Amino acid sequence: MSDVIERILHTFDLRGDLAYGTEAVTQRQHALQSATLAAAEQADSSLVTAALLHDIGHILDAAELPQGIDTDLDDAHEERAYQWLLRHFGPAVADPVRLHVAAKRYLCTLDPGYAEKLSPTSFKSYLDQGGPMNPGERADFEAEPHFEDSLRLRRWDDLAKDPTMTTRTIAEFRSELEQALLS
Repeated sequence: MSDVIERILHTFDLRGDLAYGTEAVTQRQHALQSATLAAAEQADSSLVTAALLHDIGHILDAAELPQGIDTDLDDAHEERAYQWLLRHFGPAVADPVRLHVAAKRYLCTLDPGYAEKLSPTSFKSYLDQGGPMNPGERADFEAEPHFEDSLRLRRWDDLAKDPTMTTRTIAEFRSELEQALLS
C-alpha cells in the first residue's frame, strides 16, 4: 500500500473519532457517509475520493478544531487539504475539495431554500465563510473546471450527518483511493 494511503488511514485512526463540529457524527462517520453517497451515485474514483477526503483538512494535522457554534467556524480546512491532495491526487480530487466551501456559498446564494435546510453548524459556518456570493464571485466559481463536481460534493456533504447510516469502512475505500492516486 502507498505511503499516502497509509497516512490517510493513520490520520483517521488518530483523529477520525473527533466530533464533527456540533453535528451528531464524528469526522470519520461524516467522511464515510459522504463517500458512500458519492459511490451510490456511481461517481468516479476521483470524486468518491474527494468526498471521502473533503474535510481531511480538519484532521490532517493537529490543528485545533472549532469547539462550538459561537466561535468563528471558518478554519480554512479546505485550503489546508488542497495542496496536500493536489500533490498526491491531482486536481480531479483536490479542486472539488478546495471548492466545497464556495459551493455551499453558491448554492445558498442561488437558492435561499438551500440555506434553510443547512444544519445550524453548517449555516453558521456559511456565514463565517463569507455568506452570499456577489456576482463576480459567482462568475469566478462557475468558471472553475471542477465547478459541477464541487456542487455534487457539497450536496453529499450536507446529507452526511446521519448517526445511524451504514457505510463501508475507510479501508474498503482503498480501491478508489488507489485509482485516484497520481502515478
